[in-house]
Amino acid sequence: MEIRFPRADGKEVSGYLAMPRDGEKSPGVVLIHEWWGLTDHIRRLADLLAEEGFRVLVPDLYDGEAAKIGDVEKASALASKLDFDDATKQTVAGAVRHLKERGGAGTRCAILGYCMGGAIAIKAAVEVRELDAAVSFYPTNPNGVADARLIRVPFLIHVSRVDEYTTQEQYDEFEKKLKAGGVHHEVYRYDAQHAFMNDERPDKYDAHAAKIAWDRTLRFLESTIGGHSAAGVSRPGTAPIP
Repeated sequence: MEIRFPRADGKEVSGYLAMPRDGEKSPGVVLIHEWWGLTDHIRRLADLLAEEGFRVLVPDLYDGEAAKIGDVEKASALASKLDFDDATKQTVAGAVRHLKERGGAGTRCAILGYCMGGAIAIKAAVEVRELDAAVSFYPTNPNGVADARLIRVPFLIHVSRVDEYTTQEQYDEFEKKLKAGGVHHEVYRYDAQHAFMNDERPDKYDAHAAKIAWDRTLRFLESTIGGHSAAGVSRPGTAPIP
């Protein structure tokens, strides 16, 4: 459902909330969209995470605007206007607090982001004190958004071996920083293209890689922030993203 929630500075912003069967006591996930914006694809991902036992809040970082998936010109224009510092320290931090306050004492919360959202997940893992874990899928500019050595929470990253936006050398550098900082981390590389999780991009989507990455993500979330017993394994015979 569409909701309004307060940023860290008290200003209200919009987002999409997906609720699990167990309700407010479930662990929280702040899901950060790709550079297309808050699309139906991202809403479906939020719904799938909710089915696995997580409360999922997707902040609308473009304040009601979005590009049609594949419209690179509009997506680029929207992303270029986004203030990453403000989005992280105000909107993301507010989303984390919102989920934790609704869940009550002891509630844990992770961030999960794709592409542009994957970069914000890295930045939030350094700067948002309330987070308990972070997951980043094929982030753009992974070494430019924050110093990975300063990541404070368990961190999982999924990357493409044929990513047209980020070189393997850049990912190598990022992984070295994780190790240098003593960050509890998991790094997985896939023989699939950038955006391999997005089934609305048939030229990029890789069902095999997506299923493996999805299962690894569920196991990571369950081990770091909790979840019900169904978390960690995709339903037999079904793709993780229908």
